[in-house]
Formats: sequence, structure tokens, C-alpha cells
Amino acid sequence: MMKRMIQLFFIILGGTLGFVYIPMIITVLNFGDSIPAWLHSPYTGAILGCIIFFLLTFWFVDTLVGTIKMFEEKIVKAPVTDVLFGTLGLVIGLIVAFLIQIPLEKLNIVGISTVLPIFIYLFLGYFGFQIGFKKRDELINLFHISPRSRDRKKDAGEKDDENSAETGKMLKILDTSVIIDGRIADICQTGFLEGVIVIPRFVLEELQHIADSSDVLKRNRGRRGLDILNKIQKELAVKVEIYEGDFDEISEVDSKLVKLAKLVSGIVVTNDFNLNKVCELQGVSVLNINDLANAVKPVVLPGEELKVQVIKDGKEQNQGVGYLDDGTMIVVEEGHKYISKTIDVIVTSVLQTSAGRMIFAKPKVLEQAL
Repeated sequence: MMKRMIQLFFIILGGTLGFVYIPMIITVLNFGDSIPAWLHSPYTGAILGCIIFFLLTFWFVDTLVGTIKMFEEKIVKAPVTDVLFGTLGLVIGLIVAFLIQIPLEKLNIVGISTVLPIFIYLFLGYFGFQIGFKKRDELINLFHISPRSRDRKKDAGEKDDENSAETGKMLKILDTSVIIDGRIADICQTGFLEGVIVIPRFVLEELQHIADSSDVLKRNRGRRGLDILNKIQKELAVKVEIYEGDFDEISEVDSKLVKLAKLVSGIVVTNDFNLNKVCELQGVSVLNINDLANAVKPVVLPGEELKVQVIKDGKEQNQGVGYLDDGTMIVVEEGHKYISKTIDVIVTSVLQTSAGRMIFAKPKVLEQAL
């Protein structure tokens, strides 16, 4: 269909040009009486122009159609915000170019008054599109902030700053690891995580890439993450928003998350120990699911007695390793000989970090022997 439309356009263009110029060309060439009179007719010129341009289209129409379809696919796949702000920037650039063109026309200088405006339109149109496209996130943030700034000046001074900060804190930005982990759905279901859940488009793309992996384990993890998102969005009573923007100048997803959190004053939700540290270093609020899991675990103090099954060897010599019902690892000194047995142990120390909690203990039998 598009191919036929392009050919029709060039046929009409060829007919128009032939109607105007072919009789003029024949007259200028002055073939004398050898040219029939009907060839001097503009209508004959229109027909010849249509035929010539129709034949020319067979050389380039397929390439032109392919280029248009490729451009169409990019526009369709691009987020709405990208297209909207890019178009807005283009329009502003063309308006500025029009305003610049007005005094240039009045100069009436050959070259400057005719050729220069064309380059100005092209340059400012392209420049405006790039600014609107690449600065869309800052512009979105500006539009959200401006009304609050005006209200702040009119009404309550610093109160609006606090309200703005509180609104930002209501935005919880999920990273890939916490989605794959799956516990975030249970936390949302219990109601402990308030506010709006924000899922960036670049996180969804990373999940999709993982789900399409040739590695079976990675593929299953990616699909589980997509299932968790589907559950949060459709089954749970929480508000979920998809952030369509992206940061093309940044390649790593973690860095994009940090920048987005800074931009909207939101909170990054993760269980990635390294991302947790990066957020802390850059002053970005972060909620670590592992910290929450550790916080709700029963408190174990040195000297308490526990019953644990020693499952395997530890890293050090004669150590044994067991686990509590909540998954907390217990390292039992001199526990190597109790592997596959359930014994009473006495807690000697507890080590707790964002990566998890580890309990060190010794068998009660040894304690009594001493």
C-alpha cells in the first residue's frame, strides 16, 4: 500500500513538472519542424512527466519504503514521553528558526536571505529535537516541581519542601534483583510497603533479556521475575507505575536506578549488597529487603541455647554448618563430627550485615565438659 502511495505521489509530481517544463524544454531546444505540434502541448508534457517519473520509481521506491518502515518501527517502539518531548523540542526549534528568518529576509542579500534560512531551519529543528529528547526527564521533573514552587512562595514557606520530599519518598523504585527474589510481592501484600511502586522500563528490558537467555537457570529466574511483576500489578492492592524514560548516556542498569532515584527523590528497593552501598555513598535512600528480613528474625544473644541439625562441613577445620528455620546460617565450632545429627548448641557470637546474619556457636556437650 505504501509503495503504491509513493509511486502515486511521484506520478503526480512528474505530471506537474512535465506540464510546466517539458514544453519549455522543447521550445528552448528548437528542434524545428521535426517535432510534431502536439508535443508542444502542456498536457502531452504532463503525460510524459508521469511516465518518466513512474519508471524512475522502480529504481528507488523499495529502498524508500524500507527506510520509512524502519523509521516507523523506531517511532512505534520509542516511549510516548520520548516522542512527545522530542516533537515539542522540534516545534520550538522551528519557531525560533522562523523568528530568525524574518530579519534575514529583510536584508535582501543574495545567499544569506535565501540559502541561510534553510540551514537555520535544519539546524534548530534538529537541535530542538535532541534537547527535548535527551532532557525529557529533567523537563518532566520541572513540570512537576513548578506548581509546588509557586504554592510554596504563596503559602507556607518550607512546608511544601517537606511535602515534596514526602511525595518523593512515596515512590519505591524496584531493581531487577529484588523482583527476581520474589519476596517483594509478599511484602506488598502485607501492606508494609506504602506508596507507589515504580518499575522502570529499562528494568523490564533487563528482565526480558534474562528471561530470553539460553541458560536455563537465568531463563527461569527472569520468567519468575516477570510473574512476580504480573502478580503485583494485577492481584495486589498497590499502585504500580511504569517509568517509560531512559538514560541513554548510562549503560549500567544500577547507575540508571540511582540517577532516577535522584531525579524523582524516590527510594530504591533492592537486595543487592553492592547497589545498597552505591546508593548510600551517593545519598540516595534505599530499602534493602535483606535488612528487613534480618530485622524480623528472632533476636539471638550470646549464651542462648539452640537446637540445630549440622548439615555440612564449614570453611574452617572441624567446623560444622547448620540452618535455623528462617534460613539463618549457624557455624558450629567442633561440629564436624556431628554432621547429620541434631544437637544442642550454645551461641557464642552473632554477626549481622546487609548481606545476612550469621550465628557462631559451640556444642553444649563441649561446654559442659569444660
